[in-house]
Order: sequence, then structure tokens, then C-alpha cells
Amino acid sequence: MPNLDQFWKRELLWNSVGDWSLALMVFLAVFVGLLAFRGVFRARRRRWTESGRPPPVALDLTAQLIEKTTRLFIWGVALYSAFEQLEFPPANHLAHRIDHGVDILITLIFWYQIARWAMATLRYSIDQRRRSAQGHDSVLAGSIQIILFVAGVLIWGLALLLALDNLGVAIRPLLAGLGIGGIAVALAVQAVLGDLLASMSIAMDKPFVLGDLLTVDTLTGTVEYIGVKSTRIRSITGEQIVVSNADITKSRIRNFGRMSERRVCFEIPVVHDTPVAVLKALPEVVRSIVEASPRARFLRCNLLTLSETALRYEVVYFVRAPEQQVYAEVQHGILIALLEKIREMGVQFPTPAQVPMPTRAPLPVASAQ
Repeated sequence: MPNLDQFWKRELLWNSVGDWSLALMVFLAVFVGLLAFRGVFRARRRRWTESGRPPPVALDLTAQLIEKTTRLFIWGVALYSAFEQLEFPPANHLAHRIDHGVDILITLIFWYQIARWAMATLRYSIDQRRRSAQGHDSVLAGSIQIILFVAGVLIWGLALLLALDNLGVAIRPLLAGLGIGGIAVALAVQAVLGDLLASMSIAMDKPFVLGDLLTVDTLTGTVEYIGVKSTRIRSITGEQIVVSNADITKSRIRNFGRMSERRVCFEIPVVHDTPVAVLKALPEVVRSIVEASPRARFLRCNLLTLSETALRYEVVYFVRAPEQQVYAEVQHGILIALLEKIREMGVQFPTPAQVPMPTRAPLPVASAQ
């Protein structure tokens, strides 16, 4: 027994064998206990998913954070708990370095895990917004990459600064140096930063979202992707157009995706010798044809122009949908019905032969000297 007591009291690296044994047991208990705790929450979350019942938000978020807890963090917590059972003399240089090295390692692991939890909370909030939205949330889908990128830079940068501050590094001179260096970097990559700021402007102001039909300068197409640097548009002719965010925010954008209905305006030219009774009846005929279409809203039909070649009616109505395909189908049906009715009424359109050709001035003849 005395020999056993002496063995437990024998000094090993500034602590007794008993202290080291206790630290090892604490390490194993904390490490295995936290792994088992994470496994229980994983199994509970799996049962929630399989049952199809939505779990409470607080419990679901807790399960998400536990899911994002790395084995490295669990190992760091167990190591910290074990080293709390030991004492290292500060007077000894080697012991002080070991103790300080463990503190640095644990601090970095801690703030790394905090950043992962913060990113997981942000992603969970975005997923909750998606679930609560009616159908596909095109606004959130278009800005999610920008939000995650900007938030990731802020979260990981703040975690790094806080970790350095906990380690005793003076971060104020570091921030001043980063500010001066940031100005130089900004001047060197101002085009990239311009696209990044433009993407943030698109995410906050939302001039367009995924699926909108846009006309940007001479380009027309549907928005497929909104990224940190560029926006991808599928042209109406089929090819994909990549436009930098800085360029697209400087352009004049016509967003057809925000229309609730599409305005249609066209003319009906008739010959001059059309009877007055027919001229008076034509607006009501057009009205009846347009109102017969359930997807059209009639506005007006008026005789607006008396030109040398024809009498011109202007017809204006609205298609109750913004889609190009719906507009084309409604316009096709109305024009076919209008042509049939006009032919029944005996109305004639002016032919190209009735349109006078512009006369040319005679070429000047050079006089002989």
C-alpha cells in the first residue's frame, strides 16, 4: 500500500501521477459525455424529421447548433476541463509555455465554433423564412448568396479579432493598420469592390428578383442567378448573358416581371369610302370582341387620324397577365375574331397601291462652261 501511495504521489511534469490520472478521467468523461449528448439530439431530430411533425423552433434551432458542433470543439472542451485539474508553475519557463500554448489552442477552437454557430443560426433563419413564405420566395432566393457572403465575412472577421483580443493581442493598432492597408487594397481592386457593393444594393433595394423578365439597355432576358460579382440573364434567344452587378445597377432597367397586366395598342386603318354607319359601329364591334376574351380588359377604340391614305382607329386594351406567351395568345385570338367581323361588315383596308410613293427631286444638271 505504501508503494501504491508513493506511485500516485510521484511527480510527473510538475503534477503528481494522481493528478494526471484525474485529468485523464475528466477528459474522457467530458469527451464521451458530450459525444453522447450530441448523438441523442441527432437521434431526436431524426425522429422529428421522419414523423413529419415540425418541431418547436427553439428545439429545432438547438438541434441545428448541436449538429454543427464539431468534434474538435468537443475535444477542446474536454482538454480545457482536464487541464483545470492540473497546475503548472509560472516560474518554470517550459511549464509556462505549455500552459500558454494550451490556452491559445482552446481560445482559437472556441471562437472557431462560435463563428460556426453564428453561420448556422443565420442559415436557419433563412430556411425559416423560406418555409413561412407562400410558394417560392424569389426575393430571398436571389439575395441569399450575397447575404451569406457578406455575413460570413463579418462573422469570421469579428471572431478572429475577438480571438486575438482574448489572446492579449492589441487589436487597435491592428485595426488601424488594416484600415490603411484596406485603402490600398480597395484602390487596387476597386472594380471587384464596386461589383460587391452593387450586389449589396441589389439585395437590399431589390430592383429585380429571380424569374423577372428584364430589358437592360439592348439586352432582354430572364434573371437566372444573382451572384456577388455578376448577374446571369437567359436571353430570349436562348444564350446566357453575364452582366457585372456594377454595370447593371448603372443601366436603365425595364422590369416586365413587376407588371400586373400588359397594355396593348394597335391601329385599324380603313378606306375613306367606308359608310358612316359602319364607322360608327366599328368601336362597339371591337369592344364586344375584346370583352369576349376573359383575359382581356377593354379600354377604348376611337377614330383618331384622318390621313391621305386611310381613316385610322386606335384600339387599346389590357391583357390580364404579364407573361409574353399569354399576351401573344390573347392578341392572336382577338385579331382573328376582329378580321372575321370586319370582313362580314364589308370594311376594307387600304392596299399598298393606295399609298402614294414619295416623289424625288430632280437631279441637278451641270451647265457647260
